[in-house]
Amino acid sequence: MNKKIEIYTDGSSLGNPGPGGWGTVIVMNDKIVEELGGYDKDTTNNRMEIQAAIEALKYINKKHKDDHVTIHADSAYVLGGVTTWIHGWERNGWRTANKKPVMNQELWQELIALVRIFKGQLVWQKVKGHSGHVYNDKADEIATRSAALCKES
Repeated sequence: MNKKIEIYTDGSSLGNPGPGGWGTVIVMNDKIVEELGGYDKDTTNNRMEIQAAIEALKYINKKHKDDHVTIHADSAYVLGGVTTWIHGWERNGWRTANKKPVMNQELWQELIALVRIFKGQLVWQKVKGHSGHVYNDKADEIATRSAALCKES
C-alpha cells in the first residue's frame, strides 16, 4: 500500500555567500519521521534551498520511491525552477532567456534527475515561510542551526 509523504525543505545562509545550511523534514501520518540537515562553508541561500530538495529526494528514493510525495518549499526560486524554468534551460543549453549561463546548474541537473525518477508522481507546493507552519518552521530551524554550526567549525 502506498503511503502519503509530506516533505518540507528550507535553506539558509549567513551571508550571501557565506556559511549555509539546509533542512528537510519528512512527515508521514502527521508525524515527523525524519529530520535531515547539512551545511556548506561557502554558499548562497539559493544553493541551500536546492540542496534541501535534493537531499529529501535522495532519502525518499531509497526508502519510499513508490509512495505519494508532496514537497513543500517556501522558495520561489526552487518552485519556479523545478516546475517551469527547467524546461527552457534544458532546451536552451542551460542558458537563461537572457542567454546567460544558468546559476547553480550542477545542482539543478542533480535535482531534475532525481525528480524524473518519480515519473511525475511528485507534487510541489508553495508554503509561506516563517508563518507559523510547524513543519516548515522545523525545516527552517534545521537549516539555520546547520548554517550556525558550519560557521562555528
